[in-house]
Amino acid sequence: MIILLHPRSTRPKNRRFPLSVLALAAVLEGREQYSIVDGNVESDASATIDGLMREHRVEMLAVSVMPGPQMVSAMHLSRQFRARYPKIPIVWGGYFPSLYPDAALNTKYVDVAVRGQGEDTFLELLRAMRDGARDFRSIPGVSYKDQFGLHVHTRDRAIRSPGEYPGMPYHRLREPHKYIARTFLGARTAVHHASYGCPFRCKFCGVTGVAGGRQKSERPERTAAVLEQLQRDYAIDAVQFYDNNFFLREDDTAELAARIAPLKLRWWCEGRIDILLRYSDETLRALRRSGCTMIFLGAESGSDKILAEMDKQLTGAQILDLAARIRQFDIIPEFSFVIGNPREPDRDLRDNMRFIRRLKKLNPRAEIIIQHYTPTPHPDGMYGEIDNQLEFPKSPEEWASERWYTFTVRRDPALPWLPRKTKRLIDAFETVMNCRWPTIQDAHMSRWARAALVALSSWRYALDVYGWPYELEAAQKLLALRNPKVESV
Repeated sequence: MIILLHPRSTRPKNRRFPLSVLALAAVLEGREQYSIVDGNVESDASATIDGLMREHRVEMLAVSVMPGPQMVSAMHLSRQFRARYPKIPIVWGGYFPSLYPDAALNTKYVDVAVRGQGEDTFLELLRAMRDGARDFRSIPGVSYKDQFGLHVHTRDRAIRSPGEYPGMPYHRLREPHKYIARTFLGARTAVHHASYGCPFRCKFCGVTGVAGGRQKSERPERTAAVLEQLQRDYAIDAVQFYDNNFFLREDDTAELAARIAPLKLRWWCEGRIDILLRYSDETLRALRRSGCTMIFLGAESGSDKILAEMDKQLTGAQILDLAARIRQFDIIPEFSFVIGNPREPDRDLRDNMRFIRRLKKLNPRAEIIIQHYTPTPHPDGMYGEIDNQLEFPKSPEEWASERWYTFTVRRDPALPWLPRKTKRLIDAFETVMNCRWPTIQDAHMSRWARAALVALSSWRYALDVYGWPYELEAAQKLLALRNPKVESV
């Protein structure tokens, strides 16, 4: 048996289908004996694994690992497993070992790291291990320790469309219904990946380090068929597409919109501003008719200079143009901004504050996501010598430390180039924005709670006053306490 482990990464209310291990399960289904262990559902994942070890002859523990909370969970579970079952190989896959393969291998409990898209790599690795191989140089997309303990990184593997693989066996999850969530989109929301990768190479983005500027998408009929299955089996009324870049060819987009419109789903996805600007009005209307409710868009900065440094291939004028244009189609744009340029962090903040206010004037319904700039491994680093002020951790244990955990989740990244006063102002601006324009994505927040936040914050926004918003932070916490379903911001 092969154990596919999806370590705990979120609170129960936020769990979704574990697409990473379901992708592996899809290529194993009908060929191999396997079991999925999801820490987001299991009360004790370690005990579940022990039960499987007692009942079956287990050949491998395959672990899906994202940076942040899931990496911490993966570290603890893998360490326990190695101590109890020292002869069973442990393989890590996912974004963490793809971005930081050497850190993943600098442990006694990770034998092989699978980088990038893992389905084909996993099957080849499984066959090699069964043949007794210890040298995996012929397998693209793996990193491992050779007989001398040296790290070996094989060439990257070419990617394939998700549509070339079998459908995901949702029924093999222990309790599939627990992954269908109430969201702002609907009472029964599922998730789906219709593509792999992204064709752009933005210099701040971790996807570039994993996909290398490549993307493959499944055909519209495949996507529609998956959604039809999910609606038939789990009565879904909404879907979130987790693609890094959902829109590529306009003809495919129009076809997909026509195919899924009869399902009457409301849906959310991620897209590119420049691509959507090239779409015709008819295609955008078709998207709305098909249920497209919100599109996450990486604006990143209002400065053309910074956008060029990011290799974003975008301008501030295009961001504003889309904010104004998409409004007529009743699709809500969700713009993300990466603030805190290492060279001029204070000026970067001020420029973006002014730009965001312009954007909100053009489209008041636009949602704003604010993040601190934090570097990721990139073959062509965004800020060169400035980024080198940070030396990334050398092991999962170091990544799990308080210093680096807060960096990963961007809670308090403690960046050497970001003055504390500038960080406080970024956070204060975000607080005022969140209160003046409460997100519609909190499906549990009541109308009166939204009205209270707007009333408390309106004077600050109107007068451009953001510093020390203690009253807003207190109100957010109070509203969360009054309604236990609402998390404090």
